[in-house]
Parts: sequence; C-alpha cells; structure tokens
Amino acid sequence: MSYIIRPLDAATWDAFAELVERNNGIFGGCWCIGYHPERGQKGISHRAVKQDRVRTDRAHAALVLDENGLAQGWCQYGSPEELPAIKHRREYDKDAPPRPDWRITCFYVDPKHRGQGIARAALGGALNQISRAGGGLVEAISEVTTGRHAPGRFLFSATVELFEQFGFTRDRQVGKHAWIVSRMVDPI
Repeated sequence: MSYIIRPLDAATWDAFAELVERNNGIFGGCWCIGYHPERGQKGISHRAVKQDRVRTDRAHAALVLDENGLAQGWCQYGSPEELPAIKHRREYDKDAPPRPDWRITCFYVDPKHRGQGIARAALGGALNQISRAGGGLVEAISEVTTGRHAPGRFLFSATVELFEQFGFTRDRQVGKHAWIVSRMVDPI
C-alpha cells in the first residue's frame, strides 16, 4: 500500500484530529501531548493544547495518510525544548548523551492498520522533514523486541530494530528493553 506523508500543520490538523477522535483521544485522551511541557497539567484540554502547538509551529509530526486521505498514523518529533519529557529520565541523566537537535518521541498507528508499514512510513517521513528543517543529531528511546513478545499497543516509541533499519545506532541501554538510539541526519 502506498501512503502520503504530510507534516502535521494547520492544513493537516483536521485529518490528525479525526484520527485521534476515531481512537478515543489516543491512550486515554493524551492527544499526543505526553512529551510536551504541558503534560500532567490539571484542568487543560489536551486537544486545545495540541491544536495551539500545531498552529504556532511548536508541534511536529509526520502524518501518514492513506489513499482516501485519512490519517492512519504518525511519528512525533521536535526539539528538546518542544519535547522535554523523555522515558527513563533518571537512567538517561546518569550519563546523558550529547544534546540532540531533535527527538523522536512517539508513534501511533490506528489499530486496524497495524502491520501495514505505517510506522516505517512515518519514521521515513519524520527523518525527511528533519532533513528539510536543517538536519542534525536525532535521538529516540525505543525498545528492543527481538526474542520477546511485545504487544504493539505498548510500542508507542516503535522498536530499536526499526530505527536501526534507518541507520540509527544503539548508544546506551536505559531500561530492561529500552535503548537510546541516535543518528546524524544531513540537511537537504
């Protein structure tokens, strides 16, 4: 199946919002703000926060659209200021790697479309968008799945194996199955 990759912006907001609403707000209403500075704040509308961030160019993602123009998944990325929250923070900070220019923090694929290459398309799209934005050091914290069963619904940061297929290398283990992975992305 072929997909169209578009940046998450004001023009694609409605497609993104439809995907989130179709999936009950994603992870209990997260609206993909779990890595933004607003995460955990009481009394906020996650939808409104995400929409404001998108409108003001403070939220980035590669949105994967199917042949009907419906969003079926995404890969969120941004600067460390845009996405300051990371998994395994305590272990990460013990021997912090060089500060990245970009972080890839989460993926989402509609459950009816998992296993169809959407996460792969989203990661490729994100790396292309990062390249167009000037490139630089890109980091993610992902999980190794080789040799173990890991339910897809829990792999919201994709797999180390997928990142390695895109040229990322393992830098350091920070959890039982979690690794910091990174690579340099050249600018276009």
